[in-house]
Amino acid sequence: MRLQDHLYHVIQSLPGFLPETWLAGAFLFIILSEILLKYSPWQLQTTGILRSLTIGALAVALVLVCLQWNDLGGYLFHHLIYLDHKAVFFKLIILLTALLVLLHVQFVQTKLPAEFYSILLAVVLGLFLMTMATNGLSVYLSIELVSIGSYLMVTFGSGKKPAEGGIKYLLFGALSSAIMLYGLSLLYGMTGTLDFTSDVFASQLAQNPPLILLVVGFLTLSGVLFKLSLVPFHVWPPDVYESAPTPIVSFLSTAPKAAALLLLMRLLSVFPADFQKLMAIIALVSILVGNLAALWQNDLKRLMAYSGIAQAGFIIVGLTAFNQTGFESAAFYITVYVIINIAVFLLIDLMGQDTATPTLASITGKGAAYPLLSVCFTVLMLGLVGLPPTAGFTAKLLVFSSLWEAYQANGDSLLVILLVVGLLNTVVSLFYYFKIPFYLFFRKSPSSLVSSPVSYAATILISLLTITILALFFKTDGLIVWIRLL
Repeated sequence: MRLQDHLYHVIQSLPGFLPETWLAGAFLFIILSEILLKYSPWQLQTTGILRSLTIGALAVALVLVCLQWNDLGGYLFHHLIYLDHKAVFFKLIILLTALLVLLHVQFVQTKLPAEFYSILLAVVLGLFLMTMATNGLSVYLSIELVSIGSYLMVTFGSGKKPAEGGIKYLLFGALSSAIMLYGLSLLYGMTGTLDFTSDVFASQLAQNPPLILLVVGFLTLSGVLFKLSLVPFHVWPPDVYESAPTPIVSFLSTAPKAAALLLLMRLLSVFPADFQKLMAIIALVSILVGNLAALWQNDLKRLMAYSGIAQAGFIIVGLTAFNQTGFESAAFYITVYVIINIAVFLLIDLMGQDTATPTLASITGKGAAYPLLSVCFTVLMLGLVGLPPTAGFTAKLLVFSSLWEAYQANGDSLLVILLVVGLLNTVVSLFYYFKIPFYLFFRKSPSSLVSSPVSYAATILISLLTITILALFFKTDGLIVWIRLL
């Protein structure tokens, strides 16, 4: 292909890349604004101004992404990325997550450096690219863009802990990235291309022994498994969640998982059906490790970290089914999980404002001080367990149904074992999720415990998120129909 043809294809791809171009421009504008504000009369209002500008930039990106729903670009930039309804849907989840996290920062008045806002935009840009990546090069670069920004954000708290958490995150992240890069190099050697959508890639891949494919595929998926905090790349969340500022934890526990889920789905579609067993084992072990470790936690953020490992295992149960129903159930699950997690971390921050570390002891007896918020907390815990009348029940019902459907299709006993383990662990999770309402309502508050006032805006936001979780149980059709269009 001539250089002129390459340039023409790049220019033709630009309209489908408009939200990403906007975010890149907004990233540069926020950096420039930060520099200028330091030498302006509004120096003391720098973080507030930058937060408002970032919210505005994300709102514009939200509109641009919505416009893409009816104007899909297909393959862009010589098959490096692919814009479809799935990418648009997950971009919307990522943008809404980022906007809600900025509201979290506003409500709690979390002290974050001015650099946070430009880095947040860069990470959102990387997540957008992850949702569209269909080439080994774009997969690796998008994950690295997200990772570098995430490492920096984790260190933004005060004291030594955030720095320690950031270093641990960096070390484990660098290891998973190196393993992934090695896997991609092996894939390139086996197929002669990094374009996962090409016929050459599929035909060359099929000529290799199944065991070799499993090993190489696992190495290649390591970066994605790290973002999902799945076993064996699950060591980092407890320390990172405990040390990082809560709004940043809220973002890192949701948006990267949404993007990684779609990327994992795209990658699994090019690997043979033998990967079903591998994914089933990863899901099974992640559910067990996450739930059993969470039982012993008193720190609320560490509890949510181990819970996140188990929840990630439940999410990929849908992908383990290797069918369309499985993908739809996983998409529904991640949507519900994102809503619940954002609300839970905001509640942890609001109820633990008077303590350095949010623990079960710090919320003891606060059900009387915050009755509405405590009821919302209880409903959200019901959602994480997967009990009615919350959308968490619907989400687990859908992933287990897709798994049963897959078992009926191929008769693999491992899928039944995964189903049974998943159901049993749902019961196990009751014991640590329900610690929170127990401490809120049934433990007496110490006389020295102080309860800070909570803004009406924060209360309204949490109430709306909780109502959404209840509404998606009673009216599941709307979201399911939308997901089936993907």
